[in-house]
Amino acid sequence: MLDGASVDLSSDNLLYALQDAAEAGQPIAMWQLGLMYESGVGVEKDPSRAFHYFSQIANNHADAPPRSLDADIVAQSFVKMGDYYLHGVPDAGIYADTDRAHALMMHAASYFGDADAQYRVGVMFLDPEALGTNPLQSARWLSLAARKGHPGAQARLGALLFNGEGIEAQPVEGLMWLNIAARRAAGTGDEGWIREMAEYAMSAAQQPHIEAALRAADTLGPQFAEY
Repeated sequence: MLDGASVDLSSDNLLYALQDAAEAGQPIAMWQLGLMYESGVGVEKDPSRAFHYFSQIANNHADAPPRSLDADIVAQSFVKMGDYYLHGVPDAGIYADTDRAHALMMHAASYFGDADAQYRVGVMFLDPEALGTNPLQSARWLSLAARKGHPGAQARLGALLFNGEGIEAQPVEGLMWLNIAARRAAGTGDEGWIREMAEYAMSAAQQPHIEAALRAADTLGPQFAEY
């Protein structure tokens, strides 16, 4: 996951330098400014200006090579825009548009292979108010993100496989992913809901399935830890 640079955001000089770099077309400067205006750190919170910077990156660099230096920033800008359109920010003049959100997320997920985008596309395929309910498509996208170490995708894929709603139930693999996710999410903001999901499945599972899943999580978990 892409984070903001560790810099002193309260400095006026830094703000001016970032604005100059952004006007010169530097994606990293636009990204940092977008994060600042989105969170209100170092500047007054302004979703509309944040969206402006994220959209500039996405519009100007949509076809950047997926392995290029700026690829992560571009992909995450598509994800940011997708989130804005998915939920809408009416006060900033940005209204919910599920089709637009899906198109933006899909570009980041398929062209850039971004794990956050793949996760969100997977979740949207489980939401009747987003892309409808298509567990097979959801499992496909969640699996791509899960194998890149995305704990949220690991948890949702695990629950999908364990419950077998709309797809063939695979309780051992489902429990494996849930346990991998719980370990990966420890100490993060996602720990609560992921641990709750894992504990619920473990309490409903058969003991042989639990034992096999824990062995698989111990063996395979380290392969899916990069994110």
